Amino acid sequence: MEELFDKAGSYDEMLDEGLSVTGEGKDFYAEGRLYHMRKNLPEGFQPTRILDFGCGIGETTILLSKTYPDAMVCGFDSSDETIEFAQKHYGSDKIKFYRIASLKDYKDFDLAYVNGVFHHIPLNERTDSARSIHEALRVGGKLAFFENNPWNPGTRWVMSRIPFDRDAITLSYKEGQALCRNAGFSMMDTTRFLFYFPATLKFLRPLEPMLESVPFGGQYLVLVSK
Repeated sequence: MEELFDKAGSYDEMLDEGLSVTGEGKDFYAEGRLYHMRKNLPEGFQPTRILDFGCGIGETTILLSKTYPDAMVCGFDSSDETIEFAQKHYGSDKIKFYRIASLKDYKDFDLAYVNGVFHHIPLNERTDSARSIHEALRVGGKLAFFENNPWNPGTRWVMSRIPFDRDAITLSYKEGQALCRNAGFSMMDTTRFLFYFPATLKFLRPLEPMLESVPFGGQYLVLVSK
């Protein structure tokens, strides 16, 4: 697994191998997650410090910076190679990248974003990893926790086609909620489900806002507060 994640240059190729069956690329899903995150955050919420936990090669870190241009966005990842790649290609005065091991030295984030990371973390390390996010947030800070929904057969099929996802141990939304509670998050703001229809059924996507509480979307969002 570590070897797969260290191949930063081929990450997109591996991801596209799985997503191709949906008819959409990674940008569609990344932008969709940020749309749902913003829609469910309190009106007027404007973070000045954002944590991108498990940032990979930094592409979503860039999108977070574009979404909140006045914020400092810090991406953290466990792979030296991906951090080096991200800093070289995307680092700036407003965007920084660090090893996850150093997260304990950074505090007072207003918002943490995490997508598809915890299904790669060993079961006995997940609560501690979630606690490290909790500790890095200020009181009142928000965590937008996105994960692949194992209740969706399309999600399981896509993951089986992605080399770094094939052996992952997924979390149901209930397990995601419990993980956040066990990490110390005191308030469950909302849980939403997204990405129901592939490109071949995009004419049905106007129905998706009515399905956000039905637990069969391709991914889910658990939004919690410290």
